Amino acid sequence: MLKKIMLAVGVLIAALVIFIVVVDLEDNETTEEPKNIKDLVHDYSVDNLTAEAASINSKELIVQKSNKETTYELPEDEFFVSIAPYINETHPCAIHSLTGCMGELANEEFDVYIEDEEGNVIVDETLESLDNGFIDLWLPRDKTYQITIEKDGKSQTSEISTFDGDDTCVTTIQLETN
Repeated sequence: MLKKIMLAVGVLIAALVIFIVVVDLEDNETTEEPKNIKDLVHDYSVDNLTAEAASINSKELIVQKSNKETTYELPEDEFFVSIAPYINETHPCAIHSLTGCMGELANEEFDVYIEDEEGNVIVDETLESLDNGFIDLWLPRDKTYQITIEKDGKSQTSEISTFDGDDTCVTTIQLETN
């Protein structure tokens, strides 16, 4: 009987050790430096990676996973902005939540045109919103842009900027009939 109890305790201890090692390996994955911060941001945006929370401000990506917060510096020369064009419904937002923000128009195609203050065309293409209804963009930092978004005869032109402290979540572009 004693041998059976000791065997059962040994099995439980082995299982606990394996569990601790697996959890520790998962935690270490979140603290490694990413090979490409853009890929990491994209993976959270499209749910390839999961976390309790992942948000992005003008300087860093902040990920909360397994009760740990990890921050990743963004590129010095590029600014992340996520835009949710809408027709009827929106929400107020300033700092984009990669794991929580939802826009009205998911998986839709939009004609997007972005020009800087010198008249240089930065984007002129058809882009598809993600499952969350947002269009993720990386733009040069420290500039002001005119952005025009069109879909199905509705459009809107707005101004966005990419300076430190600027919003990374734009939910104010309501598409209207011209």
